[in-house]
Amino acid sequence: MRAKPAAIGYLRTDISGISQTWDEIQIRSLAKRYGYDLAKTVAFSAQTDHPLSRLLNVVRRLDVDAVITPNLEHLGGAVPPDLVRVCEINTISPKATYAPHAPFRFVDVDGA
Repeated sequence: MRAKPAAIGYLRTDISGISQTWDEIQIRSLAKRYGYDLAKTVAFSAQTDHPLSRLLNVVRRLDVDAVITPNLEHLGGAVPPDLVRVCEINTISPKATYAPHAPFRFVDVDGA
């Protein structure tokens, strides 16, 4: 059993562009703030075949509790149903949490 829940970061290099380093810093920061052990950050490009399927494989293989991503654009613009069924999805902008089996999203409104 892990001491604390695990997460992976996820981004698309073609979407992050020159902000990729900043996006990775923000992913690490949010993981720490939310109490996750960040196992790794997965970065796919526009040339990656079936990026969401590959991401789901990583989530299952590493048995993580959450995926942290800069925004939903990195996930194709919407919450992927297959992914949110197996783990929580946290976005940095806007700060939101999409949890398995939750009929709504949780938004960090206080910014703390």
